[in-house]
This record gives sequence, C-alpha cells and structure tokens, in this order.
Amino acid sequence: MPKRCCRQRSSLADVLGDAARDVLLTADPHAKAAAAQALNTRWLDGRVAHADGRQPLPDRPARPARPLLLDPSHMPKRGRAGSPRARFAMLHAVAHIELNAIDLAIDITGRFGAAMPRQFVTDWLHVADEEAQHFGLLADLLEQSGGGYGDLPAHDGLWQSAQATAHSLAARLAIVPQVLEARGLDVTPAMVERFAAVGDTAAAAVLQRILIDEVRHVATGNKWFRHLFHESDTDPVAAFHGLVRAHFRGAVKPPFNDSARLQAGLTPDWYMPLGNSRDPCET
Repeated sequence: MPKRCCRQRSSLADVLGDAARDVLLTADPHAKAAAAQALNTRWLDGRVAHADGRQPLPDRPARPARPLLLDPSHMPKRGRAGSPRARFAMLHAVAHIELNAIDLAIDITGRFGAAMPRQFVTDWLHVADEEAQHFGLLADLLEQSGGGYGDLPAHDGLWQSAQATAHSLAARLAIVPQVLEARGLDVTPAMVERFAAVGDTAAAAVLQRILIDEVRHVATGNKWFRHLFHESDTDPVAAFHGLVRAHFRGAVKPPFNDSARLQAGLTPDWYMPLGNSRDPCET
C-alpha cells in the first residue's frame, strides 16, 4: 500500500499542469528559479506528461515577504542618474522583472500548454529556464553591491497584465511577450551603455546577455501568436492591434529598437499604430 501511494504522488507531480503549479507556488525567488529550471530538464527528459493538472493554477504566484509590491504609479524615484543608488535600483527593478518573467513563462505553459503542440511547451519552458538564469545573474550583482533582491519596493504591473489575460492565450501572447517584453528590447541598450560608461562592465555584460535572450523570447511570443491565426481569415497584425487595445491600459510608445524588434518578428506595422497613450509599467 505505501509503495502504491508513492507511485500515485510521483505520477501527479509529473503532470504538466501540476508541475507548473508547484513552481508558481514556490515563494523563495532562488528556489523558484531552480524549480523552473528543474521542470525544463524533466520535460526534456520525458518525465512530465503533456496534460492539464488536477488542481487549477493560482491567480497569483507565491512571493517572498520582500520586496514590498506597489502600484506602478506609487514607485519611488531611483535617484540621480548614474549614482550607485540609481544603478542598484535599476538592477533591482530588472531582477524583479526577471522573477516575474519566470512565473509568466511557467503560467502560460501550465495554463495553456496542454491544449497546444508539445513544441509550445518546449519553447516556453526554455524561456522560463533562461529567465531563471537572468534572475540568478542579477541577484549576484545585487549581492556584490552590498544588498540583495527585496531591498527596494517593486511594482506589480506585470502580474496585473497576466491576470487580465488569463482567459485567452491570444491576449496573453499579444500583451506579455509582444508588448511588455518587447519594451525591454527598447530600453535595455541604453542601460547597457549607462553601466559601461561608469566602468561597470560586469553589469553591462549581464544586461547585454539578457537583451540577446529577450529577442528570442519576444520571437517565441510572435511565433505562437501567428500560429493561432495560421488557418484563420483574421490578419494577425489586425488581431494584435485589437487585443492590445482591449487588454492593455497603456501605450506602445517610442523610442523603438526597430532592429531588435525586427529580429523578433515585429515589423513596424505591428507596433507603430499603437503608440498613443501611457505605459502602465513605467516607473
């Protein structure tokens, strides 16, 4: 009897939806990152069934007690540009984005993956693995600066967008990778230059690595968004515009990193018509 019980628990843990839920409900950031990477490895090894879980995914992922989460409009200023305090705040903000990105990639996998081709799951678990690597690199930089993740407040705008699109894979693919993550392609080059200008080559190299990986992540979102409309009479660009206007409370605004966006499959006709209101995640 005990052995049969153990086998049942192992089988349940090897179902995609439940495995994703376990990662989302891991509160410690470093443990969450490790759990996401372990799930990717188990999936690639064939140890996770391509199936929904028996328990629903949580509305919100588990989070540590710190950082304090604020509305984007209530975030404090980062300080004088180029100062150590401002640079620490910038790295802390990016680390928070990367932690959210782990959960976003895991959530899209667990919430929608069982109804999609296996390659969809493979792609998004690979994204989750890379986001976990990014968080680890940034956490190390924060510790080398004498602090750590959680020392400063952070905004909750990214997960608010996830909640707003939990009902629709098309909406999720439109908003999260192709609006929010694409914004990272626009702003990260200036961040790389800012750290390089003060001689912080380690931080500049980490941010450059993140930029390269994020081009692929946005491309993954664009690829699967196009897939949804492949056999439809609906133009994917028109569908994208409609979904962004319906589900995003802000702007897709310049300046744009056109070359990086193009590498990710976003030609200007995808985003130029949308730039006419405020970005809700701007701090």
